[in-house]
Amino acid sequence: MDTLAVAALAFVGYIIAYRTYGRWLANRVFQLNPDAEVPSKQLRDDVDFVPTKREVVFGHHFTSIAGTGPIVGPAIAVFWGWLPALLWVIFGSIFIGAVHDFGALVVSMRNRGQTVGQVAGRLISRRARVLFLLILFFALTIVLAIFGLVIAIIFKLYPASVLSVWLAMPVAMAIGYWGYRRNGNLLIPSLAALGLLYGAIWLGAEGWTVEFIQQTAADGEATSLVDLRVGATNILTGLPLVNPTIAWTAILMLYCFVASVLPVWLLLQPRDFVNSHQLLVALVLLVAGLGVAGLSGKAQLVNSTPALVASDALPANTPNIFPFLFITIACGACSGFHCLVSSGTTSKQVACEKDAQYVAYGSMLLEGGLAVIVILACTAGVGMGLFSAEENGRYTAVLAEDGTAVSGNAAWATRYQPDGDWKNFKLPNTVGAFVEGGANFLSALGIPLRLAIAVIATLVACFAATTLDTATRLQRYVVQELASSFHAGPLQNKYVATGLATGLGLLVALLPGPTGVPGTGGLILWPLFGAINQLLAGLAFMVLVFYLWRRSQPILFALLPMLMMLIMPAWALLLQMFSPENGWWYTEQYLLLGFGFIVMALQIWMIAEAIMIWPKARGVLEEGLPPLPAATS
Repeated sequence: MDTLAVAALAFVGYIIAYRTYGRWLANRVFQLNPDAEVPSKQLRDDVDFVPTKREVVFGHHFTSIAGTGPIVGPAIAVFWGWLPALLWVIFGSIFIGAVHDFGALVVSMRNRGQTVGQVAGRLISRRARVLFLLILFFALTIVLAIFGLVIAIIFKLYPASVLSVWLAMPVAMAIGYWGYRRNGNLLIPSLAALGLLYGAIWLGAEGWTVEFIQQTAADGEATSLVDLRVGATNILTGLPLVNPTIAWTAILMLYCFVASVLPVWLLLQPRDFVNSHQLLVALVLLVAGLGVAGLSGKAQLVNSTPALVASDALPANTPNIFPFLFITIACGACSGFHCLVSSGTTSKQVACEKDAQYVAYGSMLLEGGLAVIVILACTAGVGMGLFSAEENGRYTAVLAEDGTAVSGNAAWATRYQPDGDWKNFKLPNTVGAFVEGGANFLSALGIPLRLAIAVIATLVACFAATTLDTATRLQRYVVQELASSFHAGPLQNKYVATGLATGLGLLVALLPGPTGVPGTGGLILWPLFGAINQLLAGLAFMVLVFYLWRRSQPILFALLPMLMMLIMPAWALLLQMFSPENGWWYTEQYLLLGFGFIVMALQIWMIAEAIMIWPKARGVLEEGLPPLPAATS
């Protein structure tokens, strides 16, 4: 019952927050006006600027911001115990994350859909614009590299998810054409697509998979083959390729290039709309399974995981909970990446200013709800029992020495106590914890474990994929904006800019790690991603604060989160760079150290720009936008 009670209280809290604090922000602070002009209509080009129904925009926005972040972050953070993670997710999403997303969307909409970086140039200084864009460039490069690798790892670990994820692309394009060119209703085709995608999940669980399998040839040399299976029967093999992670990452970057240059209505919007339904069904199943498991007593939060793990019980090299909790959980509480989605793509699609609360504030609260479910799955769900895959695709329970199934705190400790050293706690462990715990919840509904695992793995892959292609489009905008600042004409072309974005993302993803294996170096950047992401949130709050300050509006509700999101990640980044125990300076992690120095220097410079202009900005409106060209008849 404790698991169910925590989930119920969290969701009731989110509903109350939306109807009180969210409404106060919409009506009293931002004063949303249903008659205001919006960029999607002012600059309509039917490629990036497209007025869209709020349900479709909500689907795009939610699936874009809710990538693997609200899954991986909480799945790591419960390492310290479930209570700190839960408190940061609930209160952070209500008072920090949702305000950040909402504010970024409103500011962008009132500046013709300009990104936060562009708006910073007029609100703070022209140099601030370039500095912000450079920070965005480095942050998005890391996002593309890491999320590409994460999806590749999911495809490698859970091949049953592959068919459904890739089937969504052509289905979405067909729906986009139907809805936009034929003015057809999207709901019925989307529900039909949902049935197709869940049918594909079932086929994947039954063995219809596409895998890149590493094998050893007769002469002892390692090879890698593409292996298309129908059930247990191999029907295509023998094509030599690089290792599975590299192969999938390269394919994903090629897809991202295509997705970024296509009109937003053809793939991005319908794919996110279809995925939002698929993800909603998976979340409903998770909540229902959590409820059944909680009522039956199978999922016990307190008996599975400590509320707060004592410091002497943590493995060696475990980072301090302060400040690292606040960069470990980003998406789900507050994430700087969200300001890029709000101002980069969503602001160009919202058809009515009043929709901003529903789209931005509502999406962030729903993502917070997802993070709560992840926390419970990685604690009470994992505590329901562990299982291992067999060669026949079946799963069996992991047994203790006495022959009983491992469950409760013993199951959680097996997953979260990595051989006495934090450095052994890898990314696949965290994804695996959510897949196992979530599948246990679904199994409480009577869903076969193999199918349950496929559903949860597809959920993770779809979340990550929607973020990946949105990030590519955002990086294309950033490259084009930087190119205009430095008068680099060729890079203003969308194809060239997208090629640079995906090419650089692939290059960083495939960097060799300490072992010299390509594809392992990109994951080294994961610790840097959290710090940069949260610093970006602090800088986005800075832009919001200046927007309000110049209009003599209340700023305290945004100023306090701004200070927190500047101080906490900077503190964590400095500890990572210079800590004698784990610092990059001492461990010769020069890639991380270099990225860290660049980002820290850019941030300090931008803060200095803001401090210099602050006394002069109170009540003084920024320079206005140039007039729109006259419409031609």
